[in-house]
Amino acid sequence: MNRRDFLKVLSLTPFISYIPDLSFAATSQTNWNNLFILLELKGGNDGLNTVIPYTDPTYYDLRPRLGITRDKVLQLDEKVGFHPALEALMPVWKNGELAVIQSVGYPEPNLSHFRSIEIWETASNSNQYLSEGWLSRVFTAYPPPKTFAADAIVVGSSDLGPLGGGTARVVVLSNIQRFLAQAKQNGIPNGRPANPALAHILKVEEDIRQAAEGLKTSDVLKTEFPDSPFGNALKTASRIIAGNSGVAVIKVSLDGFDTHSNQSNRQERLLREMAEGLSAFREALMEINRWNSTLIMSYSEFGRRPRENLSTGTDHGTANVHFMLGGRVKGGLYGQIPQLKSLEGDNLRFALDFRSLYATVIEKWWGLNASPVLGRKFEVLDILKV
Repeated sequence: MNRRDFLKVLSLTPFISYIPDLSFAATSQTNWNNLFILLELKGGNDGLNTVIPYTDPTYYDLRPRLGITRDKVLQLDEKVGFHPALEALMPVWKNGELAVIQSVGYPEPNLSHFRSIEIWETASNSNQYLSEGWLSRVFTAYPPPKTFAADAIVVGSSDLGPLGGGTARVVVLSNIQRFLAQAKQNGIPNGRPANPALAHILKVEEDIRQAAEGLKTSDVLKTEFPDSPFGNALKTASRIIAGNSGVAVIKVSLDGFDTHSNQSNRQERLLREMAEGLSAFREALMEINRWNSTLIMSYSEFGRRPRENLSTGTDHGTANVHFMLGGRVKGGLYGQIPQLKSLEGDNLRFALDFRSLYATVIEKWWGLNASPVLGRKFEVLDILKV
């Protein structure tokens, strides 16, 4: 059995753990105590019905059936407001800890799920193909401390996303206790086998066991989480953070945003699930005194077209709205309100390159130089209290 076969076997079990190599360079001077939470809204969330330009009559012209009426919008300012399902996030907004970043995209957008998410996760140009995710490149250039249980943890999904393709120590799990139990079953025989492939497999098993040891926690959080897959994923993430085992990034996902038909009910459910989950997550992080050292950022492969389709849904689009939230986020509106009267074909024009969000995380949150990772200089947003 070679390493690829070994990982394939692991992928068939209830958990997957992927730790390619624990030998890396010395830790650079950086602030890895600042935790980064990456929230993927899988399928392409409709940003125009998430943050609604409720005073723009063109919005209601384009969406006669899907448009959220003004009386239901949770107003953020005199022009835009939240979908009513995001009510649980209003205390975060009013407390100045939630940044809403509008019209985020990239030149020459690709409307394919597969290709567009690849662009977002590798931070490439639309005509460029990169083999490593942008966070994986960050860890290669600036390795987190060896004392951390893992560089990153992916909760509730087997998709490494921006953590893929490199040498980062990434653990993928859906349930801590199951992960610990299965890691414990990985017995390491005495002595070093002569077969290099077998030796490598055993090394991976040992890495898994060590990571599991680091992730052990007996802390019991008082915070109640919503009884949903997303709520459970955030509860698992909170328990990992409460264990103080050391991790730089945690990735969580909320799936189902590909709303080509009957969008209203489905997106409402997903947005409510997201808002209530994040509200509980904030409460848990405050309970364990990590809210001020945590930054949460959303991403999605694309937004959706401004005009509703004949199936009461929306099709793949371009520019979108995204969120950053945390105790040291400068809350408010950033980017540009969607320009509905100056569409590019049927799609929104972008006003802010998505790699500016990444540059902000790398430079402002972690104190690193983003240019070697992203390939060139991108605007850094003044969005964090650091």
